[in-house]
Amino acid sequence: MKPLLLVDGYNVIGAWDVPRKEKLSIGEARERLVHLIADYAGYAGEEVIVVFDGHYTDRPVRSHEHVHGVEVVFTKRSESADNYIEALCASVPKWRQVRVATSDAVEQTVTLGRGAVRISSREFLIELTQVRLTGRGRMQEEKVSRGDIFSRLPPHQREIFERMRRGRE
Repeated sequence: MKPLLLVDGYNVIGAWDVPRKEKLSIGEARERLVHLIADYAGYAGEEVIVVFDGHYTDRPVRSHEHVHGVEVVFTKRSESADNYIEALCASVPKWRQVRVATSDAVEQTVTLGRGAVRISSREFLIELTQVRLTGRGRMQEEKVSRGDIFSRLPPHQREIFERMRRGRE
């Protein structure tokens, strides 16, 4: 089972310079963040759930949607993203690796107490950028195609298999 990453969406947006620099609306910032996280999830190999507060809205029920393999949750009225994330951490089996991306000190303390590893919003934004750059660079170097397993092997392993195929080993 893949490791689980829980992201406090508005907390990460608050730590992110891009929405302020580009004068993005909150909806545009949400959409861009979700797409960046979806790209990141593909390279990182983690199951990712991004949670946005519905605490101060009139939303009567919680909503879930899937965007490019990432689950996006909007909490209901009177439910904060913190509450949702904390409850989810408590319900995940102890053997599953869980990380929580937030800079909320109380949430970090509660999730740590429930066995999750915390990462600050700023650290997560740095990781998001690094993983995306590393993953894209690796794909371009190796010219990975989705249907070709051979192209996904490291170069030294490809050489070994090529020698075996030609009968040299």
